[in-house]
Amino acid sequence: MNPKRLYLVITAHPDDLELLIGGSVAKWIDQGHRVISVVVTSGDKGTKDPDISPFELAQTREKEALEAAAFLGIEKVIFLRKPDGEVADTRSLPFELTSLIRALKPHILVTHDPWQPYDFHPDHQAVGRRVVEAIVASRDHLFLPGLEHAGLPRHRPEWLYLINWRNPDYYEDISEYLEKKLHAFSCHRSQVEQFQNPLDFLRNWAKELGQKAGVTAAEGFVRLRAS
Repeated sequence: MNPKRLYLVITAHPDDLELLIGGSVAKWIDQGHRVISVVVTSGDKGTKDPDISPFELAQTREKEALEAAAFLGIEKVIFLRKPDGEVADTRSLPFELTSLIRALKPHILVTHDPWQPYDFHPDHQAVGRRVVEAIVASRDHLFLPGLEHAGLPRHRPEWLYLINWRNPDYYEDISEYLEKKLHAFSCHRSQVEQFQNPLDFLRNWAKELGQKAGVTAAEGFVRLRAS
């Protein structure tokens, strides 16, 4: 049996985990691995409702994220509460992410693929880039030397999984976890209500990736050695 691992999933928005890799997370937890989620932005602009304020939306989305995480069995959700759409301009983020990686010591990091083309939301690629920068600063001791004195010695994750639904080179078979993924995503009611038949879309998307992987349903990644 594989040794138990800590997966640290760092995503841009409160629903990204469930939307993009909810089935994989459900599978990893079922296998006995630990999962911690870091949500970089508050998702405070992700609505078509003209009557809700960004502050109300941020509160709603955090509640929904916690509900979904509890359903999946995620150990902890860490909210960094950066403004939606402004990750590229957030100077403190690489330092915060480096500190988290050193403190939590994940075996596997999971984030958005910063090199995936045709991703409309600027936060996805920006978060991916910042995580890659943070891996380097976490594993090499001459980066941010003050962290060593603060009790956060360097840490080298084993793997980096980049969420990539266009050209993955690694698939997780989520055939047994697809319905759990859909239920978890349904917890994000403020998002689900904006789209027509989003669960059908997710089901078909998983099946398309499954055909490429030779299984009923799948999610896709680019998998890189982080060490």
